[in-house]
Amino acid sequence: MAVAHGCAVITVPYHAAKDVVDGSVWVVTKTYRVARGTTRIIYKVGAFTFNVVRAPIAWALTHEEIQSIDGLPVKEAILQDRVKSAPYVVGGTRYVPMSPEKANAYREEGLASWYGYESGRMTANGEAFNPNGLSAAHKYLPIPTFVKVTNLENSKLIIVRVNDRGPFPSEHNATSGQRIIDLSMGAAKRLEFYDRGLARVRVEAIQLKEE
Repeated sequence: MAVAHGCAVITVPYHAAKDVVDGSVWVVTKTYRVARGTTRIIYKVGAFTFNVVRAPIAWALTHEEIQSIDGLPVKEAILQDRVKSAPYVVGGTRYVPMSPEKANAYREEGLASWYGYESGRMTANGEAFNPNGLSAAHKYLPIPTFVKVTNLENSKLIIVRVNDRGPFPSEHNATSGQRIIDLSMGAAKRLEFYDRGLARVRVEAIQLKEE
């Protein structure tokens, strides 16, 4: 299902297959709100709420280093809804995301970082970035999708919506590209590593059942 918003489309996340991620099932509900010409989709997954708004196409990207998506200029790919699992290029390196089917069984441990100073910018799939929301950037997962993130240092866990690409190596810190996920500031606060900047986490695909 999808809801039209101008010439862009907001797509409902895919449903994960049964019996993945230890058989846990999360119920997702969605509602639509329209105010002053803007369509907001509100997802609820367990106790977590996600507000999704399409950004104006004129907005800058959160990750301006993305050079192309699916062989197209980034914003053209966003307008054509060719982002979800499409290959993309950053700094001359071509990244190939996994398919939704492969992503169903995704589970990885590694370092998480956070970003939150890009208010007024759009994510790699054309959504308005909300620093205080529960979202994330990932190099290889389809976007958008939902994952469970557990802080292995304190056992805190949350669900986040992956809607962006990253983290990538920077010219000031080449090792930043080794981090497996870049969480929004709001997510980092919920996992209690905002002040530290980094945390060791487990990221797992979750099953979704629409209510």
